[in-house]
Amino acid sequence: MKTLEHDSVSTPRRPLRWLVAALIGVLAVAAALAVGEFVSVFTGAGSSPFLAVGNSAIDLTPEWLKQFAIRNFGTNDKLVLLAGMAVTILVAAVVAGLLSRRSPLPGMVIAAAFGALAVLAVLTRPDTDVLSVLAPLASLVVGVLVFRWLHGVAVDRLAAGSSEKDGLTRRRFLYSAAGTAVGAGVLGGAGTLLTGSSDIEASRAAIGKLTVRSPAPPIPASAGYEALGATKFITDNREFYRIDTALTLPRLTAEDWRLKIHGLVDNEVTFDFADIRGRELIEKTITMTCVSNEVGGPYISTSNFIGVPLRDLLNEAGVQDVGGQVFATSVDGWTTATPVRDMLDEKRGALLAIGMNGEALPLEHGFPARVIVPGLYGYASACKWVVDLELIRYCQKSFYWQDRDWAVEAPIKTQSRIDVPAGFATVAAGKVQVAGVAWAQTTGIAKVEIRMDGGPWQTAELATEVNDRTWRQWRAEVDLSSGSHRVEVRATDRSGKTQPQERVPPIPDGATGWHSILFSVD
Repeated sequence: MKTLEHDSVSTPRRPLRWLVAALIGVLAVAAALAVGEFVSVFTGAGSSPFLAVGNSAIDLTPEWLKQFAIRNFGTNDKLVLLAGMAVTILVAAVVAGLLSRRSPLPGMVIAAAFGALAVLAVLTRPDTDVLSVLAPLASLVVGVLVFRWLHGVAVDRLAAGSSEKDGLTRRRFLYSAAGTAVGAGVLGGAGTLLTGSSDIEASRAAIGKLTVRSPAPPIPASAGYEALGATKFITDNREFYRIDTALTLPRLTAEDWRLKIHGLVDNEVTFDFADIRGRELIEKTITMTCVSNEVGGPYISTSNFIGVPLRDLLNEAGVQDVGGQVFATSVDGWTTATPVRDMLDEKRGALLAIGMNGEALPLEHGFPARVIVPGLYGYASACKWVVDLELIRYCQKSFYWQDRDWAVEAPIKTQSRIDVPAGFATVAAGKVQVAGVAWAQTTGIAKVEIRMDGGPWQTAELATEVNDRTWRQWRAEVDLSSGSHRVEVRATDRSGKTQPQERVPPIPDGATGWHSILFSVD
């Protein structure tokens, strides 16, 4: 039997087996991704084809779907996205293989299309440059060539039929497939190891203890009702909520970090980490709230943040337009804009933070440095991994979430939440403790009320106020008989404003409504 020569359009006399065809697709994609990841070590993390497509998917995801992911998966939303992408790519690879049982052209076209998509994703990322395109281009070329090569080896195996060459061609395909798998694994592993070579945690650990000139006042025991099962007043770093658009955490050492302040200023200035740490650090107890927090939601936490007043840094640069905005950019290209007046407000106390609860900022919370502006939702103020502050005229530029129709300014709304009892819990009859938190950052909570089963409102006992930039805990005692009960809560801030009953979703400028839970009494 004449051996079938495989050129770019050769076709086996009979189609490849389903399993063989699918395996070719999967191995070609694995090789393409591995090469792309390896090259991205040298061209920048943002050039990773897999991550670039994932980040673009985040940017293009409809708002309702993003909120669905946050509500249902919380801080695991990015893990779900990555897993979903992996499954999608796997399915596409299998389909590419199955469509190519007779000819390699369909699979090569699909591989090229995926590579082109990655190239486009990298070119449109804000944290990439022209050189970054080398990673997805490498993926494209390798994906097409490996698919063509493996398909040709499989065609040779099929053409050999029952001849003496059958064993040789079978082994050749098996060795080729195994070699491709091992090569992809080695390159992928090398890329992972090299990506971690900057050793961010080592840089963070080397910072050591942060010496604070002006520590935050100790939290009095009377500031919370933890003994009742209520939320801890200070949130542990590991439990502090995290909502952002970073598919993978930016990797920037303290040694490499720089903050540039420019734009409508008298003097452009640049600070490095040593400059900031060498200043007189202050510590402030601040509650942060995410605009994605539904009524009664978990995306609110309190920490002792360490840093320097942003007011001082801006004044050193010389602000030219106090009615403008500070346009902040993260190292990964994410942007936000905050009114200059809020950053300069001494009472509000905006910080460039480098520490959190006595230690350097955790990587997921902005290491080496981040912006914190009390009283504003984070999407319009709290830039993590910040590297650039540009002073602009008001709305001269639009920022990430503004481009997606969120509000330009984002003052945190007065809200309250019930933590005890838990929803649908069963408690003993008699005197039942109800407790929770309320917040109106920079205004302060004046009163919290609860009502049982739609009855009259009763005023709750307020815990000691730490400051008007933090939440305030509350408790009430009610005498209840056996059965099912519903408790509602509402708060009134120091301006006299009581949170409205009407439920409003978080987007575009924060949720409103009374939180309520159902529970049972034995």
